[in-house]
Amino acid sequence: MIKFFRKIRQNLLSKGKAGNYLKYALGEIILVVIGILIALQINKWNEQRKERTKETILLGQLREDYQANLIQLEEKMATREKIIISGVALLEAFDNPSSANRDSVIRNIAIIGNDPTFDPIKNDLNNSENLRLIRNVKLSRLLSNWSSDVIAVKEVEDAWSKIVYNQFDLTALELGIGRDLSNSFMNEQDHLWLLDKDANSFKIKIGKSKLGATLNEILTNKNLEGVLGNAITINKSANLQSEALHNRIRQILDIIEIELKK
Repeated sequence: MIKFFRKIRQNLLSKGKAGNYLKYALGEIILVVIGILIALQINKWNEQRKERTKETILLGQLREDYQANLIQLEEKMATREKIIISGVALLEAFDNPSSANRDSVIRNIAIIGNDPTFDPIKNDLNNSENLRLIRNVKLSRLLSNWSSDVIAVKEVEDAWSKIVYNQFDLTALELGIGRDLSNSFMNEQDHLWLLDKDANSFKIKIGKSKLGATLNEILTNKNLEGVLGNAITINKSANLQSEALHNRIRQILDIIEIELKK
């Protein structure tokens, strides 16, 4: 092809047709420019196609991650709701000890000792160029804000964790009801955190203590009463924050579904 154009130029020059040669040269330049532009456009289309393929793969992975996050978050919220219900029931027992039952009190105290913490799946989305692949502006913004939304929940969770380990456990130790609480925790609760969800695999009968505090000693313990108030307040706050996070996850999943169907 190059030889063909060279012969045309030589013929025009040999015949002294300078004007026609200039027109031809201009046309050749235009053809070259058009060829370059077409090549660039094709390359651009190929790059866009590759990016869309990467985006589809990324969206699929994000959908799996956030579906798992949603399930875990709902389990944590359910556990906190049980803590709140048990806290209210125990405060009622404090106020009306004559109608309280020790086994029920121990069962509820064991539930109070739960420390549900949300541990979402971590990805390197914000530490790489992956976020650039997300075309949907709203989805990109939600993903960018995800870490700060999680922090808002974990700050409240941390406050409860400190109370469980620094106050609740010490109070249970002072009352001598640790064995009773462990027995109830292992055999009378639903353990949503188990990976195989087989609660029976966790059950071990360790029996009740003969040395633990009496019902009256339990229901007159000021430290325990204070922990119960904190259990209700903090876990209610954590669930309110978690509800907002739950809505964020639903939004993310809804947008991902729409994008994957395009």
